[in-house]
Amino acid sequence: MAKKSFPAEAESFPWWAGNARLINLSGRLLGAHVAHSGLIVLWAGAYTLFELSRFNPELPIYEQGLILLPNLARLGLGVGAGGKIVDTYPYFAVGAIHLISSAFLGFGGIFHSLKGPETLEERTPFFGYRWEDKDKMTTILGIHLVLLGIGAFLLVAKAMYFGGLYDTTVGQVRVISEPTLNPAVIFGYLFGAGGKHWLAAVDNLEDVVGGHIWVGILCIAGAFWHIHTQPFPWAKRLFIWSGEAYLSYCLGALALIGSIATYFVTVNNTVYPEVFYGPVGLRGSDAAVVSSRAWLTTSHFVLAILALYAHIWHAQRLRTKAAGFDFWSGDFERRTAGKVQVASAPTAVSFSDITVTFLRNLPIYCKGFSLIFRELEVSLAHGYFLVGAIALLIRLQEKGLTLLADLLPTLALILILAIAKIGKKTSHSIGIKLPKTQVYCRAVLSSVAHRELFSAICC
Repeated sequence: MAKKSFPAEAESFPWWAGNARLINLSGRLLGAHVAHSGLIVLWAGAYTLFELSRFNPELPIYEQGLILLPNLARLGLGVGAGGKIVDTYPYFAVGAIHLISSAFLGFGGIFHSLKGPETLEERTPFFGYRWEDKDKMTTILGIHLVLLGIGAFLLVAKAMYFGGLYDTTVGQVRVISEPTLNPAVIFGYLFGAGGKHWLAAVDNLEDVVGGHIWVGILCIAGAFWHIHTQPFPWAKRLFIWSGEAYLSYCLGALALIGSIATYFVTVNNTVYPEVFYGPVGLRGSDAAVVSSRAWLTTSHFVLAILALYAHIWHAQRLRTKAAGFDFWSGDFERRTAGKVQVASAPTAVSFSDITVTFLRNLPIYCKGFSLIFRELEVSLAHGYFLVGAIALLIRLQEKGLTLLADLLPTLALILILAIAKIGKKTSHSIGIKLPKTQVYCRAVLSSVAHRELFSAICC
């Protein structure tokens, strides 16, 4: 008998399922998320202090390989005239506060993971939830919107009441006492009224702070709306209401925001001043110095691409399962009413064979393939990806775009390795026994030419 896509409640998940093991244990899932937040805050505090220990006030800040101090400097912390760092104590304080906060978050994560109730409903119904409860999910969405609104207003408070922000047009920190509140100006950026760079065309801090005021208002207003109302019937039909569906939606949003941030960092000098981040744009450097702007742009781009891939992956899994494909057996099973949750709104993905056919014919799922032919097909495809990217993009170096020419092939390799990781996990889930070597990764690096390309990209 073929295994099911998810174990029953009485069965245990395999270790490699990650947080999927906790999908029905809200208390344990909370512990995992709090612990994850603690790790993020720990990194932020530790890396701030690490950068501070290596900071050289005699060199431009963007030439020192720093990624956190420039973000603190643009907020006006420890900055004097001309963008010169005159006081590093605020950076030390920020790092220390993050380290202390990470300890509390770490304790909370350990408590909820080991000692707290497995499900939050055991302690109080207010914190409990079920993924299928549409009203509860929109309430949780509203709570998150409140937090986002508060975050926007914290920047407004810093700009207007707590020291101000660094203004590149005057070369010093100043208080933004009269932010732009005219909705025609703020929302005009959405329709290209600001210039050719869309949202990134903003060139004054008054509009930046005014935009955050409007974002904060809309987030909090939307929060109260979602908390005190239930989804409309069309929304209930349109979306799939499950944990993996919410993960897919969130990853899609992160991919969109990451892409916008990538462009914003690349071309904007007001929010990301050149004195802290380096020259705008992706331009090569004779001194081979990678500026803070290049680091920040690259990281946003890579994370946006990975988030987009993850969004597509989870969305395909959802829609394909809804069409009757079983990932354990690698084949279709007869769909019965109520067995899987399917969005009622007809779409080209959920009510056609396009996605299902695509997944079914991937080497990892395709029936009747021996291991050697399965590896060969994947290896050839990945080899073409790498060689093609290098061959096409190497010409950018002749136009002075060395950083861009190196960035894009590197992204291709990252995507391949990400697919390899997911492909290997999926192979276990559907019962395909792969060799001990990681087939996908070894396929990419199987030949001398591939190893040379890998060395050239990484170095």
